[in-house]
Amino acid sequence: MKFTLHFGNNTFPDFAAAARYVKLAEAAGFDSVIAVDHVVFPDNYTSTYPYSPTGRLFGGPNTPLPDPLIWMSAMAAVTTRLRFMTGVIILPLRNPLVLAKQVATLDFMSGGRIELGIGVGWLKEEFEALGVPFAKRGNRSDEYIAAMRALWAADGASFKGEFVTFDQVSCNPKPIAGAVPIVIGGHSEAAAQRAGRLGQGFFPSIGATVDTLPLYDVCRRAAAESGRDPAAIEMLGGCPDLLPGSTKDPMAAIEERRKHGITRLVLPVSAFMPDLEANLARFGETVIGRHS
Repeated sequence: MKFTLHFGNNTFPDFAAAARYVKLAEAAGFDSVIAVDHVVFPDNYTSTYPYSPTGRLFGGPNTPLPDPLIWMSAMAAVTTRLRFMTGVIILPLRNPLVLAKQVATLDFMSGGRIELGIGVGWLKEEFEALGVPFAKRGNRSDEYIAAMRALWAADGASFKGEFVTFDQVSCNPKPIAGAVPIVIGGHSEAAAQRAGRLGQGFFPSIGATVDTLPLYDVCRRAAAESGRDPAAIEMLGGCPDLLPGSTKDPMAAIEERRKHGITRLVLPVSAFMPDLEANLARFGETVIGRHS
């Protein structure tokens, strides 16, 4: 079982606090940390945030939210083993050629420690501000994934689609392993199917427990129908029973999720505060050390 901490860049937006955080996470034995994404925060929006009971984003327009790739770049420079993932970058808002270059460069310079977690987005007002159509954002995302992989796979790459077209272009450096793993985020059936068809991983939600377990099966069926090995897709999920203060048996909670094919558990870093150093070290000793 692998363990990941979520909400890095919005919890620790300044360099000193962020560097302390990732060094503590690495020392405790965490596999990776996740950075979130929004390019802009609309002051007035009516779109419903699907991961909050209020339907509103956490924080406000003046809440610091560093660009995830730049934050990850800085944090990769102060660690040696810890992996970094966007969770999730809003793919249809990004130019796929520029993003392919940025992510491959970051992976190359970090020694292959980058994963690209992507989502199709939900905040219509953000799309409008960036001049990107909200409609067909799922189709756009699928095409962007294919375009980026074409650029990573070989020089002189060509691609022709509805949203992006290029002919015999090269993008270097290439990712260390030839491609950056893409993890599909989202708690919908469409996201689960996309993960099955296109992803190396699937992450429904940090709160994903019993209610979202059927989505893992949707993902596996989509993989099989696409001629892919369902077992090759890494399943990520939340585990509130592992958080400090829980009275549940953490070992039983881990085994329960393992039984459902979940092999990486994602936990909010806020649950380990304010005594981050002691709580992460304790978690590393009592949980990660027994199940990593």
